[in-house]
Order: sequence, then structure tokens, then C-alpha cells
Amino acid sequence: MRRPAVTTASLLIGALGAAAAVIAPWTVARAAGPADAGADRIWASCVEHVPSGAARPEIVEAFPSRGVSGYAATLEVTVKHGKGESVLPEGFKTRGGGDAAKALGAAGFVLPDADGGAGPTIETKATGATTTTTLRVPFVPLPKEPGRNAMVLPPVPIAIARASGELVTVCTRPHPILVDDPIANEVDPKVRPSPDPRAQREEWVLAKQLAAGAVVGAVVAIVAAWLLRRWARRPRPVPVVPPKLPWVAAIEELDEIRRSGLLPAGRFGEHFDRVSDCVRRYLGARYGFDGLETTTDEMRSLLRRVRPPVPELATIGAFLADCDLVKFARVEPAEQDCLDALARGETIVRRTTPAPMTRDAEEAST
Repeated sequence: MRRPAVTTASLLIGALGAAAAVIAPWTVARAAGPADAGADRIWASCVEHVPSGAARPEIVEAFPSRGVSGYAATLEVTVKHGKGESVLPEGFKTRGGGDAAKALGAAGFVLPDADGGAGPTIETKATGATTTTTLRVPFVPLPKEPGRNAMVLPPVPIAIARASGELVTVCTRPHPILVDDPIANEVDPKVRPSPDPRAQREEWVLAKQLAAGAVVGAVVAIVAAWLLRRWARRPRPVPVVPPKLPWVAAIEELDEIRRSGLLPAGRFGEHFDRVSDCVRRYLGARYGFDGLETTTDEMRSLLRRVRPPVPELATIGAFLADCDLVKFARVEPAEQDCLDALARGETIVRRTTPAPMTRDAEEAST
């Protein structure tokens, strides 16, 4: 007995008949009456909702009638809507473990991972008062049985946001597809070797942390170096040297004049003038006036007013008179005169030096 030839048309007719039988269990409920605004159509994989008073958007769907197991088949949905409306690319996604995901899995379809580069795409084009949005969603058929299988893609949701903020959900039609094995056209299929390895990028957390730490450390080091440099260049206070006591400074200056070498060089007048200036400077600092800018008569008058009285006041007056004689009368002093003036100056300083305070006097002053 001769077997009838099996054609592609007969296979498609059989697949469509099987698809019609498969679609029925997916329909959970459907609103009675015509599919106008406000009527909800409900499937296990999609719940269609159009708000009251809104028109259902016009959609055109395209899905291949044949496919290969494990290879994506793209559902292309073209939606015509108003300019103020926008198609949400997330509307067709289903949550893992939900009814929609279970319905897709029961039908033998899975959504490829969008992070792997096989996610859905969306394209929008404005034409006049309307906008056309084309949405392409890949589905991978995975039949449970080997060979040729008649499968049906269940309705999937397409979400549209209106200008008023309302959300319209439109469900696509069920789409039958005839799925073959990848090796269906091979007479004697062989086991194919594994594909060549592909380079993969792995996040190196430690290297990122070390690089970030190095950058932070470099910034901290630069800031610290800048602060250290500014601190090193800061204006430093000039150390304040406490002034010497007048009698100590006078004795040191007279000793320096003695060791200056003016007498061996025969510079008697300069030697005598330096001794005179030293004693005058000392008396002014000791009793509170400018000794170098005060005349001899003014100095005598000031010293007489000092209380307690200045010791050796007569000696000081005679010394000042001799100094004026050399300075103003142009009298050239001899070497002995210079030595006598130096000794008299030291005597004046030492006899006018205040006596050190005893412990009892210090306690009484405090």
C-alpha cells in the first residue's frame, strides 16, 4: 500500500489545528461583548486592560510560522498611537515565578537574557498626528519533545502610557509556529565539537580596590606635601632677645674699648669720645632719658631730681665737664688722659649699679 506524500502545507494545516487546541487552555476569562474600550481580555500570560473612554490602540503583529528549536523567533509588534502616548519597552517582561512566566514556560518559550545582547528593541517614528512604534521581542522555542513540534506563542502584554498618566495594556494574539530540530535536515547527524572558547571579561575586584586606593593615596600624599611645604614656608617669629641691663652693657662696651687697639694706634681723641659716649648712654638708660641727646647742664639737672639721690653726682659732673673740654675746646688728650677717663667711666658705672635684692626684699615687693 502506497503512503501519501507529506507536504509542507499539510504539516502547516496540522500545526494550526494543533495550535487551536493548545490555545484554548490558556484562555482564563474574557469579557463578554465586543472588544471595545473598557473591556478586559484575560489570558494566563496576559491581562488586557483599556481604561473606560479610551480607544484600544491599533496593533499589527508579525511572527514567523516556522522556527528552529533553541533559536530565537522574533515577534514584531507595530503600534499606532497618539503623540502624547509612549510604548513602554518593559511592558512585555514577565516576572519569574508569575502566572505569565509559567504560561510562557508551559508553552515552551523563554525570553533570552537582555544583558546577553539578545534583548528586545524598540523603534518610534512620528507621522502627522499619530506615532508608530515598532517593538521586536525575541522568543526562544524549547519544545519538550524532539523532532517537529507544533507550538503556539501565547499572548504577551504591550504596555502603553497615555498622556493623562493612565496605563493601557494590549495583548497580542496567540501565534502558532512549527518548530524543527536543528539537525532535522541532516541525513546522518554527527556530534558537533564544542565551539572555540571566547574571551570573557571578569571583574577584578582586588585590582579595582588597589587602583582606587592608589589614587586616593596619591591625592592624600600631594595634599600632605603641599601642606608641609606651606608649613615650612610659614613666617617664623623673630626671636626676641631681651635687652641687656644698662650697667652690664656699659661694662662690656668699656671693656671692648680697652681691647680695641685705639691707644697703641695713637687715636687718643677717638678713644676718649667713645668712653664719653658710653658713659652718657649708660646714664640715660639707667635714669630714664636720652643721654646722647642731652647737654651736660641738662643731664646734671635731671640727675639732681632722681630719688634716691644719685651716688657720685660730683664725680659724674667733673667727668662730663672734662669730656666737653676735649670735645668742644679741641683739646687733644694724652694717652694717660684716655686711661684715666676709662677708669673713671668704669667707676661711675659700678658705683651707680643698683644693689641686688635680697630674698626678704623680693618677698616684700611681691
